Amino acid sequence: MNNFDWTQLLNPEFYITLKIAGIHIGLYIVLFIVFAETGLFAGFFLPGDSLLFLAGIYAAGSEVNGVYHPGLVDQFIHINNEFINVLILVSFVALAGILGNMVGYWFGSKSGYYLFKKEDSFWFKKKYLLQSKDFFEKYGGKAIIFARFLPIFRTFAPIIAGIVSMEKKKFMFFNIVSSFLWSFILIFSGHYLYGIFLEYGIDLKEHIEKIVIGIILISTVPVFVKLLKKRPADKV
Repeated sequence: MNNFDWTQLLNPEFYITLKIAGIHIGLYIVLFIVFAETGLFAGFFLPGDSLLFLAGIYAAGSEVNGVYHPGLVDQFIHINNEFINVLILVSFVALAGILGNMVGYWFGSKSGYYLFKKEDSFWFKKKYLLQSKDFFEKYGGKAIIFARFLPIFRTFAPIIAGIVSMEKKKFMFFNIVSSFLWSFILIFSGHYLYGIFLEYGIDLKEHIEKIVIGIILISTVPVFVKLLKKRPADKV
């Protein structure tokens, strides 16, 4: 924590490699952020997609010049199997996402009326809630799956599901499927792409900023396209 710079809070790598009193806590920070982003309506600004991709890169430990560098899963349990390590991380993250969505659903079912009457603040923007409601009405249960891969929408989709009283069994089905898909695709992509690029002498850990910017653009472009397409219709 020495020489701390507040701009580090915008860098997902900061959370993954974080140590307090010499103890690695990156795994627990990752799980909390996933839970907060999907379960707390204030979590829409958190770095979900890029965080999971980088978590895949740091999932398993590695040995460099005879020195073992622990991976994220080593912070919980050490297993000398790369695939199992990554699979454990996927399972932990998926579980955090499932629990987060369950909290969001419960919150929406109990506080729907209050949210639509709530004034905008730094932590809450009603327009995001309304946009997510339109998104949910258009795609139904599949919105829970689509929303996992879209910033802002993944925060509000479970809340909207609770507000419109979506059947609990149906919600849980899409909740579980979406959480495992999201976790599996991003974490495994990060882990194995890192290995592939490393074979060609390219260490992705040295290009974290470019990776984060790229993932942010890929994940947010569909959102902005949707908003731009919607504007003319709103004026009519």
